[in-house]
Amino acid sequence: MNSMIERLGAADVAGHADAVRLAAVQEVQTQADALVTALRLGDGDGDGDGDGDGEDTDPQRPWALACLRIALAAGMDGVEDVVLLRRSGATWAEIGAAAGITRQSAHERWNARVVAVLDRYGLGEPGGPVADDAP
Repeated sequence: MNSMIERLGAADVAGHADAVRLAAVQEVQTQADALVTALRLGDGDGDGDGDGDGEDTDPQRPWALACLRIALAAGMDGVEDVVLLRRSGATWAEIGAAAGITRQSAHERWNARVVAVLDRYGLGEPGGPVADDAP
């Protein structure tokens, strides 16, 4: 006897799980767009970075920081956002602040996985610009 429950237990759900993960990532990005846009509209200095200090920043970095904060708040890991942030020059201090943890905790949590992506051949080359985290 092959009940529906038995068939469901044996069904391959990998493709369905991938679709859910993709939808979650896309929704994080959509929400980050909305958040960054709302903050920029409230920017009082006219430089478009939303901080009111007159200093323009890399436009991708605030968006990636927003993605990280939203992903973490939703219970996601956020390592993809951390890779993007490190690649764009964000420091561990900036990443830690966005994650609500210390620079050291951010480094301990994500560095090995970020290095595995940015230095995939183990040559000590980050695969592009990364922040200088020297104190």
